[in-house]
Amino acid sequence: MQQLPLVDPKPSSAAWRPRLPQWLKRPLPRGNFNALTTRVLRELRLETVCENARCPNRPECYARLTATFMILGNVCTRPCSFCSVQRGKPAPPEPDEPERVAEAAARLGLKHVVITSVTRDDLPDGGASHFAAVIRSVRRRTGATIEVLIPDFRGDWHALRTVLDARPEVLNHNVETVPRLYDRVRRNADYRRSLRLLQLSKELAPEVATKSGLMVGLGETWDELLEVFADLRAVGCDILTVGQYLQPAPERMPVVRYVTPKEFEELERLARKFGFRAVACGPFVRSSYQAEEVIAAVRSTAASTRNRQPISPDAREHA
Repeated sequence: MQQLPLVDPKPSSAAWRPRLPQWLKRPLPRGNFNALTTRVLRELRLETVCENARCPNRPECYARLTATFMILGNVCTRPCSFCSVQRGKPAPPEPDEPERVAEAAARLGLKHVVITSVTRDDLPDGGASHFAAVIRSVRRRTGATIEVLIPDFRGDWHALRTVLDARPEVLNHNVETVPRLYDRVRRNADYRRSLRLLQLSKELAPEVATKSGLMVGLGETWDELLEVFADLRAVGCDILTVGQYLQPAPERMPVVRYVTPKEFEELERLARKFGFRAVACGPFVRSSYQAEEVIAAVRSTAASTRNRQPISPDAREHA
């Protein structure tokens, strides 16, 4: 297979920046649902990753009466260079937040609720017990399926078990990028620790679907991405998302290259060969984007993929 380059050969200085291509420009959605979603979130004093991370899909998702709830405040204890969430000393968890998230999910009529958080390395369990409380509150109030996007809890597997004991339908933990770029993109994170979290999640709760996502356009190579795909399948990861990194603020890590829609199509084709139960690749794909449709796809294909085995690393050469 002829490989498509994922590193742009043109940059010659630190000041060079690629221009935003046409395929990353789209009109704002019409209607009043965007304002309705915003009003519900404001009234209930809730944070979303949509706003704090400056997600380009926020207008579309809010217009569809959906959002990804971000619990445990809006201040993160990790210095990731790609994320616009503010860093510093967070406030203590709010005891009534689980009920407020459940109320918002009920008001918005959500059938699939996605819950994430800032990383809380300052808390003894990394916020795991708060995650569990939110899951239980949302389920009692709505009966919706629940997806959690969790931090690595610094390798505290008791914390992971606490979240899994609340039985979300999907446990998501993003590896974000290829191992070579971790020092620049995900300081204080560890690629192998993230893989171990996904593996242990599958061992502790096999019925819970596992999910992970990556950004492209940070300087990774095609082969490095395929190696990450193989690593994720080797630990039983069920769902993969791949999207374009977009610089959220001038002080954050710049984009190295904009990956074309054609390349995303090829990435998705190759990723499916590794045996993931669901794959979403595209310029605007994010780990929680259209998550309800992704989990529906997983359920519809569960019978045919239950016994599928990951392809061997050698198969990358023939994918």
